[in-house]
Amino acid sequence: MHALVNRAIQCFVTDTHGATLWQSVLRHAGLDSAGFETLLPHDPSVTRNLIDAATVVLRRSRADLLEDMGTYLVSHPHVEALRRLLRFGGEGYVDFLHSLDDLRDRARLAVADLDLPELELQDHAADRFSLQCMTGALYRSDDPLEGFGHVMMGVLRAMADDYGALVVLDIVKCGAGGEVIEISLIEQGYSAGRRFELGRRAG
Repeated sequence: MHALVNRAIQCFVTDTHGATLWQSVLRHAGLDSAGFETLLPHDPSVTRNLIDAATVVLRRSRADLLEDMGTYLVSHPHVEALRRLLRFGGEGYVDFLHSLDDLRDRARLAVADLDLPELELQDHAADRFSLQCMTGALYRSDDPLEGFGHVMMGVLRAMADDYGALVVLDIVKCGAGGEVIEISLIEQGYSAGRRFELGRRAG
């Protein structure tokens, strides 16, 4: 498991719940507080133990914890780079949805050995979609990224706010084949959304 995943868990817990609770998560997971070297791989059990420990310390279900983490990853100022990567997917929310098929490859361009689950979007109508978070060889019954669909639920919800779209989301399938998120687009221009510029201003 790439250490960036563990680092993301650390930033999520620290930024949203504080450094003291993060230390409690580490103790409960049986880990030290040295941090994670983001250029090195880590044993998958480390990620699994961190998530399990966080659910206990924060008293959240795994699904709720992962969804909150997904929301954090695209809405918190400390992780603005990921939001920018996703916003390059298109001008509107539907464009963004269609760009998700390529998200795994785009992530690998940035970090060659970052192996995320595959995503596949299906159109059912102009305002109805489903996103399959495919497990493939990456997932096993004990895989630390089990439940990645819940992370994507948080991402989809936060990006809808970012684009100013009104959507209804629901996970309609969970299990060995992964998760399928049902997406109903109520209104693409529901609100102004957050400001986004393709280029950063100099100075």
